[in-house]
Amino acid sequence: MGRRSSTTGAGEDLDPRIQARAVVTAGFGQNFVLTTVSTFILVYLLQYAGISTGGLAVVTAIIAVSKFVDAVLDPVMGGLVDMTHTRWGKLRPYILFSAAPVALLSGLLFSVPDTAEPVKLVYFGVAYVLWSLAYTVCDVPFWGLIGSAFPDPARRTRVIGSVRAFGSIALGLSTLGMPWLARALSFDAGAADASASGAGTTALGWSIAVFTTSILGMSVFLLAFFFTRERRTTAKSEGLSMRQLVTTLLQNRPLLVVLLGSVLGFGRFIVQAGGAVFVVIAYGDEGTFTLVGAAIIVGMVVSSFTTPLLLRRLSSRTLMVSSSIVAAGLYVGMWAAGFANLVAVLVFIFLTGLTLGIFLVTQATMIADSVDDAERRLGVRNDGISFATLTFVSKIMNALAVLVFGAFVVLAGYEAGVTVTPGMQDTVFAALTLVPALSCLVSAVPFAFYRLRG
Repeated sequence: MGRRSSTTGAGEDLDPRIQARAVVTAGFGQNFVLTTVSTFILVYLLQYAGISTGGLAVVTAIIAVSKFVDAVLDPVMGGLVDMTHTRWGKLRPYILFSAAPVALLSGLLFSVPDTAEPVKLVYFGVAYVLWSLAYTVCDVPFWGLIGSAFPDPARRTRVIGSVRAFGSIALGLSTLGMPWLARALSFDAGAADASASGAGTTALGWSIAVFTTSILGMSVFLLAFFFTRERRTTAKSEGLSMRQLVTTLLQNRPLLVVLLGSVLGFGRFIVQAGGAVFVVIAYGDEGTFTLVGAAIIVGMVVSSFTTPLLLRRLSSRTLMVSSSIVAAGLYVGMWAAGFANLVAVLVFIFLTGLTLGIFLVTQATMIADSVDDAERRLGVRNDGISFATLTFVSKIMNALAVLVFGAFVVLAGYEAGVTVTPGMQDTVFAALTLVPALSCLVSAVPFAFYRLRG
């Protein structure tokens, strides 16, 4: 990128309300694309691309390695953003130039050629690695832009809450709507006689559906480029090396506290990671996960909108610590109620969804505030590498949630085709309740030490 000032954006200022609407709408489009890929890629590969069970093991390895490498590269991407200087700023150019690759690669992931399985696996591996890199290029600057475009903490918190809320809505719409859209676009499959389970849906139908929604979603994402401006700042932003950026990051103690507390709270994500498997073991019907998913999504949407109001009356530290303790109590309550009472489980899932929404909004707010604090104390503004830690820690939390839940499934001795025993059910239910309870309780300790010193 050319060496120009990153503090002027594209020139004129924009109404903060216009910028807020643009960012929230952009986040909705981005989240729809992410949810579609994350939720349906394995279903597509198994049922429509003809990948065998053995091939699925290779696919899982590709995804796991890619996520690990992607998480490590997040801070590198953040550093590159902070070292970028253009007439549009340092964040917005990446949003502009990443949208098309993400849309194209998302569609290509659902367009595996009908050929020998080794060729399919190579095709998927290349496409998935490129997609992961492209998504990182769009995601890290997007969260950094929220911190830069909204210097007023109260408005920024409201924007973060709205982005999280509409992200949850996008999750729900994609989860419920994409199978129907794929079936509707399977023109040659006799879809009129198909059942809701997916009969009559074709691989081509999925390909058309994902290409269409990805192009629309990432086109909406471009609103974050056209209708936002990066803040003007007197802090040092040019001529910084990667070493200086990392050193400044390590001097940001409030940010490090948030990262530690977040990682220790990985149990909050276990319901999303293992909920579908649990309902099969506990209730013998994977369709029940629709109810579980709806309960947690509604909880997240409600709390994402209301958390900014809570932060007007409570400090972010107080809200994070108290909500973590409440979440721990709710998970213990769900364990005590037992999984046999599905209504009680759904109520507790909704309530834990409320605490998860509070966590996600408050976490991003704490990081944004810590960036402002470091700028005041150190004279350096590093939105890119600081907000890269948000995406980094989210991937680590997801990976730990999958790893721990998988360990409990192995401990229970469950696999497809075995007779489910009460012992299996109890063990997996403990993974969904007692592990998150302990995780939330432990995570409250670092958050109690969160202090802004600038």
